[in-house]
Amino acid sequence: MNKATTLARAGLVAVFFVCLTVAAAEPPTRITVTGASTIAPLMADVGKVYDAQTRKTRTDVQSGGTSRGINDTRKGTADIGMVSRAINADEKDLQSVLFARDGIAMVVHKSNSVGKLTRAQVIDIYTAKIRNWREVGGPDLPITVVSKAEGRSTLEVFCAYFGLTYRTIKAHAIVGDNQQEIITLGGNKGSIGYVSIGSAEFEQKNGAPIKLVALDNHMPSSASVASGSYPLSRELNLVYRAPASKEVKALIDIMSTPAARRLITEHFFTPAVLVSP
Repeated sequence: MNKATTLARAGLVAVFFVCLTVAAAEPPTRITVTGASTIAPLMADVGKVYDAQTRKTRTDVQSGGTSRGINDTRKGTADIGMVSRAINADEKDLQSVLFARDGIAMVVHKSNSVGKLTRAQVIDIYTAKIRNWREVGGPDLPITVVSKAEGRSTLEVFCAYFGLTYRTIKAHAIVGDNQQEIITLGGNKGSIGYVSIGSAEFEQKNGAPIKLVALDNHMPSSASVASGSYPLSRELNLVYRAPASKEVKALIDIMSTPAARRLITEHFFTPAVLVSP
């Protein structure tokens, strides 16, 4: 072997190892998911499973409300939006995938003796016609009304069911995500709020001093949402812009796997039949 050949082969070997080094150093594909705080903890767990499988992706999950998920996905600043309600007619420019269902529970402090409310009582509480718990069979304690900020899908679903608007609600405290509301409810013995059943059950199981209240004799629970007997329920959707990248498609496809369905159940949601993008 002459010197020129030896040098050429050495050069090829060097190029080969440089290519390997570049490939090894190539950053993972980032998938940004934003939107409903109800869905965010679940998607964070699903993202961890997906990233561990691919070893080539990094799923970044951020909350901020359904409106943010819709807007970010439209602008392209998010690959997937989390939407904790049905898709509106003016949002059909985005593709949507229904992956689960959730309910919204009326929630009070754990120490409150009130165990059920009627639809009419909730309306009167949120419009300040009822101001003390004794008026609904509870303790002599002023009611602290907690509601959601504008742009939150939980607020939209709540208002639609009770025939209220953001302006007709007489709230003492306005909060953002479910966790913030649960902290608020757990810290005020006279408070009442409305929270995702999945989030409320999860936090209650982990020691939050809250109690889910029956609505018109329908007890809020994951089981009652699954059976269809609980009246205040909603869709949980993922939205994206078509055509979906292979990474986005793969992440959404994971939602129909047994592992993801177990995670959905563990987060106290009811899995839905999925249609792949």
